[in-house]
Amino acid sequence: MKNKIILIGLIFLFFTGCIGISSKGVFGTGVSIAFDPRSLGTQIDDSVMQKNLAARLALREKSYILSVNTKVLDGRVFLTGKIDDPEEKLQITKLAWETKGVRSVKNDIKLKEDFNFKQSAKDLLITSQLRTAFIFNKKIKAINYQIDTYKKRIFIYGISLTAEERKEVINEAKEILDVKDVIASIVLVEDLRIQKN
Repeated sequence: MKNKIILIGLIFLFFTGCIGISSKGVFGTGVSIAFDPRSLGTQIDDSVMQKNLAARLALREKSYILSVNTKVLDGRVFLTGKIDDPEEKLQITKLAWETKGVRSVKNDIKLKEDFNFKQSAKDLLITSQLRTAFIFNKKIKAINYQIDTYKKRIFIYGISLTAEERKEVINEAKEILDVKDVIASIVLVEDLRIQKN
């Protein structure tokens, strides 16, 4: 009986692992390879840079694994999260710039404050509403965007196929109730160094 439970648990872990990989793309960058306008080589380079930076952050401070999020698009590093000390923010920015292949760094890391359940729930609701709006809007490839919300400020990272899509993404974000600001770091396909054929 005990062996059956262990076997079922292992099978469950195996299949949930497969689901996670397919939903984030093969390289875990948050954009499906099939829909990603970057070349495969650029996707691999970005993924390697992102994993390299995440590993170096974790070596520096284990708490960064949960508190700091990294995203790399076409050599551009985007940092979000919450930390305790302003000097840490500078050190993380320096670490990001030291990553081989980085073209630019945008640091949107905020200082931690006391946990506020109401604020966190509101931020989660805003993110969910925007994600849903992206999915239902036929003019937007929702899979190409990552959304973070902090204190009613929406941070959007991703790749737009056209300037019109970029504008549509920003407009959708501004239409969400109670949003204070929209910070969009959206790269146009035409601005990528190397594009798919």
